[in-house]
Amino acid sequence: MSGFADNRSVATVALVVENYDEAIAWYVERLGFVLTDDVDLGGGKRWVTVAPANGQGARLLLAEASGEAQAIRIGDQTGGRVFLFLETDNFARDHQAMLAKGVEFREAPRHEAYGTVAVFADLYGNLWDLIEPKRPG
Repeated sequence: MSGFADNRSVATVALVVENYDEAIAWYVERLGFVLTDDVDLGGGKRWVTVAPANGQGARLLLAEASGEAQAIRIGDQTGGRVFLFLETDNFARDHQAMLAKGVEFREAPRHEAYGTVAVFADLYGNLWDLIEPKRPG
């Protein structure tokens, strides 16, 4: 199977949200993401994606909950585990900027074998890691 899976990447991750505009505002204003798509699909549905401003990493598809089964998962898509990892090249800078913008950190920064990390919550309570990976060497 030469070539199979050679040129693929995880490009988009769906995140169930309560409200498109509220979620856009939070990710853009608090995390510094950019709005990459906002397409009306009709019937109240939209294709809304945000991504880190530098264009690196996967986009988030902000998917407004449709029905009770999706609505009850808002803020807890992973059963209380950290769901997403926001990688940075300067933990101290980004941690301070996020605190100044009102991002709720659930713990103090800590140093692990893999890097500097702290857990924060998004507007719905999904848990994220802000992480500066330890560089080789």
